[in-house]
Amino acid sequence: MMGKKTAEGTRVITCHLGNGSSITAVKDGKSIDTSMGFTPLEGVPMGTRCGSMDPAVVTYLMDKKNMTAAEVNSYMNKKSGMLGLSGVSSDFRDLGEGAKTNERCDIALRSFAYNVKKYIGAYSAAMNGVDAIVFTAGVGENDRGMREMILRGLDYLGVEVDYDYNMNCPRGEEVEISTKSSRVKVFVIPTDEEMVIAQDTARLAK
Repeated sequence: MMGKKTAEGTRVITCHLGNGSSITAVKDGKSIDTSMGFTPLEGVPMGTRCGSMDPAVVTYLMDKKNMTAAEVNSYMNKKSGMLGLSGVSSDFRDLGEGAKTNERCDIALRSFAYNVKKYIGAYSAAMNGVDAIVFTAGVGENDRGMREMILRGLDYLGVEVDYDYNMNCPRGEEVEISTKSSRVKVFVIPTDEEMVIAQDTARLAK
């Protein structure tokens, strides 16, 4: 979708957003950085995962709440993130509906969008610019309002979005939601994780 450009010389930021999320900086067709770290906990807040935080939170919970290491690990993986922020649900669809009347749901969504936006800014700096931003996975492909929350305010990068089309573009198809004059292209591309896993498994098996 990037015309005749080859991978060489391109700078792409992929936003794989769902119950588990990761942002990746792709330069010259190769991943040079990703928001996830030693475990999937690092990065943006996810459905039930906490995302990046001050490491001292761990010792605080163990000291002040008398939690064991196993309990803290479970808390960070299964009871934090969007569920912890909202106090209601880890499902973005529930949060979108709940945000109409529940401030904590609104805070959870705005926190998620803010964190994704920070990674886009950081990776743009790391690659000395960006040519394209790609949204994929459950939230990235289907949550039109979240895409808009993330993309608003990125005009300094040269991002211009057709927000009307963003709200009405077809689902399940590769679409471009940036304007023709946008210096940075913005795409929504469906993901097929199962196929990628199968292909990688077959390659390794050989």
